Amino acid sequence: MQQIYDDDYGVKELIELCTKRAADKGWHDTTITFSDAIALMHTELSEAYEEYRKHHDYNETYYDQGHIKPEGIPIELADLAIRLFHYCGYFKINLMEAIRLKMEYNSARPYRHGNKKS
Repeated sequence: MQQIYDDDYGVKELIELCTKRAADKGWHDTTITFSDAIALMHTELSEAYEEYRKHHDYNETYYDQGHIKPEGIPIELADLAIRLFHYCGYFKINLMEAIRLKMEYNSARPYRHGNKKS
């Protein structure tokens, strides 16, 4: 199986890799519903927030008590990205085209449009 060793992967390659890895690990043995996919992506964000609430630094990666599983905000955000890429592949969502369209739209928006706080 292909491994990630550097940062020269594009969105399409990450979608293919994450979808294949999920299938290889049995996550396609039953049907994935869109609502389950959304909930599981939300779970990763919640886990990142819990790391923040435990006062872990944004860039801190640490290991569980068995010193095997990496933990921390960056790890939970990586889990989110992996799930996002996996589900885009599973549901055949063209994420790169959506990113291109949204960034193009956002580039034409006024400065701090809507005067929102963030």
